[in-house]
Amino acid sequence: MKYRLLPALLLPAAFATAQPTPRPPQTIALPPELADKNNQFSGLYLHGRELLLLSESRLQDQAEAKVYGLSLASLNRQLSGQPRELPYCKYPIRGLDQLRARIDSLGQVYEGLESLTVLNGVLYFTVETATAAPYCYLIKGRFDAAHTAIQLDPEYLVALARPALPDGTHVYNAGFEAMARYRRQLLLLFEYNAFPAGSQALQLSAAATTAAQLRAVPVVALPFRVTDMVRTGRGRYTAINYFFNGPDDTVYRPATTDANTRLVLDSAGRYQNYCRLIRLRYRRRQLRWEPLLELPRPYMTYNWEGLAAYRGGYFLLNDKYGPSGQSTLLYIKPE
Repeated sequence: MKYRLLPALLLPAAFATAQPTPRPPQTIALPPELADKNNQFSGLYLHGRELLLLSESRLQDQAEAKVYGLSLASLNRQLSGQPRELPYCKYPIRGLDQLRARIDSLGQVYEGLESLTVLNGVLYFTVETATAAPYCYLIKGRFDAAHTAIQLDPEYLVALARPALPDGTHVYNAGFEAMARYRRQLLLLFEYNAFPAGSQALQLSAAATTAAQLRAVPVVALPFRVTDMVRTGRGRYTAINYFFNGPDDTVYRPATTDANTRLVLDSAGRYQNYCRLIRLRYRRRQLRWEPLLELPRPYMTYNWEGLAAYRGGYFLLNDKYGPSGQSTLLYIKPE
């Protein structure tokens, strides 16, 4: 199985870099509870000696609000070829039902948790709402003293204005799916970043409590979805750049004159699912990007929602959508 290496697209030559050759991906054998597609995982985060797996926590579907933790030591054993079962921890998220009630009372309609980042020991989560809602939200919490659950702060609820299309409507099923640390602040990226008038990420300090404290960061036009992001260095990030060919996602189709169009069309000219990793760089108050690597074709039909950088490679996690019919944790590493 081979990767197809990607040329830099629509970027100044000075920003384009040579791309490494990836190794074949490794699939991590998840315990049955974690492999259950009903977890609908939506994010990954490497915290201490654990890889945290964020469930979308769809309370409206009677789903449990939770984060799972996998020890890096156990993951290392699997990556080295030792077929051992993975021990795991489950961290219930306490207080999400109260915050959901606040969101719903504002007329926004809670739909689920989409991303997770830890800053100064505090866990931050983005909340997606119904498509028609003007706002998504940012919430936060901490592990309890026994490190057995996550307690949310009932007072912290920061509104994130959902950007609108030229006709005033919102992009279907899109929210702030990517979040990472920038210095001592948070950087949030919307799922859709090809607005005609320009796209913007959001930056805010850990002390921010209101939408007025958000700062807009311009984003160079970026095709397809951005479904997760991880910090890889000072002002440097890697993100999942995913295209789904469904009829409700036509807004993500690039213009026929865009070089990216060839990536999402098959030999018969029909749209097909596509997924790659891209590099992002925050420099001179702007986010710019370049392609990093393209996933092998068999993995492009998975809806990859979680990304974490580890030992020069990346963990990828899908939600319930994909040919395996379950949650799949993948590890890929450039040569």
